[in-house]
Amino acid sequence: MRFITRLALASMTCLAAVSLAVAADSGRSMLIYDNAATEVTAAPQPLKGLWVTTADLKRATRFEIKPQGVCRDELCFPLPKGRKDEFVSKAGSTTWFNLGEFAKMLKQPVAYDERNSVWFIGPMPSAQNEHLQTLDAPSFTLPDMNRKMHSLSDFRGKKVMLITWASW
Repeated sequence: MRFITRLALASMTCLAAVSLAVAADSGRSMLIYDNAATEVTAAPQPLKGLWVTTADLKRATRFEIKPQGVCRDELCFPLPKGRKDEFVSKAGSTTWFNLGEFAKMLKQPVAYDERNSVWFIGPMPSAQNEHLQTLDAPSFTLPDMNRKMHSLSDFRGKKVMLITWASW
């Protein structure tokens, strides 16, 4: 966690000169996501936290809101039922997305420099991120009841039902 915090502070320091021109009162913020800095529209006053327009969400993170959830390429995260208002808000003709709450849901670290209006969102935890990047199950080989070995990769492209059992 210290490394991520140091990385966040280093990234924010590198962008301090740029972000000074993007003061909070200008209606713009700087968002650092996937180590890329993107200038985004600051949320209206009633919305607290890191709310971004859906256009800025896609431009800064490549995520977009779809019926199945918040998606980026093949990766989709459904929004928790009954909590849509915590993630999506409409103000006039603009739809806002709570990227701060979304990062919290994905267990991504978030850092904010209020003076310079700079947000940093760190990577998803690697244990979760590794299999989510490809949506492939981890490779493993196990014996069947006749001790014949089978690898999950042998069944690629086919539907597989795994049944497990333990004696304890």
